[in-house]
Amino acid sequence: MKSIKHLTIAFLFIFTSVSFSQSKTEEADNLSINSGTINSQFEYVLKKSGNFRGTNGQMYEAVQLNMLLTLRAHTIDSLKTAYKDLANTQAVVKKQAKEITDLKSNLLNTQTDLDKTESEKNNMSLFGIQMSKTGYNVLMWSIIAGLLAMLLFFIYKFKNSNAITKDAKNSLEEIEEEFEEHRKIALEREQKVRRQLQDEINKQKKA
Repeated sequence: MKSIKHLTIAFLFIFTSVSFSQSKTEEADNLSINSGTINSQFEYVLKKSGNFRGTNGQMYEAVQLNMLLTLRAHTIDSLKTAYKDLANTQAVVKKQAKEITDLKSNLLNTQTDLDKTESEKNNMSLFGIQMSKTGYNVLMWSIIAGLLAMLLFFIYKFKNSNAITKDAKNSLEEIEEEFEEHRKIALEREQKVRRQLQDEINKQKKA
């Protein structure tokens, strides 16, 4: 039983090793100097390079010149593309920063206009003087109350003057009546005195 288990484990180990070796081989075969990323191209160059030991005993890698030149050209192209993308990104960022600044400026202007509109809505102009609605209403109602009080005062004075005028007129009529009565009495008295005087004159003539 144990031998079967050991055989199974050994078989799985061999199968895994073979599969891993095949995947590495396929990965190496898929590498190329003319395709893939710069990193994969470096891997390709390293795999195609040869090893040798120098006279000082240090290990070196021998790389074909054409591969090195091609890798350099691809690296420069990649850097140019990266720089171009970076420049484009910086331009986009600069444009967006300007748009944000413009939006902030527009927002500030809009807020200023809104505050001005709100202030004009809550205030009213009287003779060129800005007043709050509350102050304006208080002033207007005070003026109305003052005018109403003056109207009531004038009405009272008019009625009072009218009453005084009526009393004076009645008094004048009474005085005129008394004067007329007095005039009549005085006229009668004068006529009586004249008659008496005439009688005395007649008596003197007869005598």
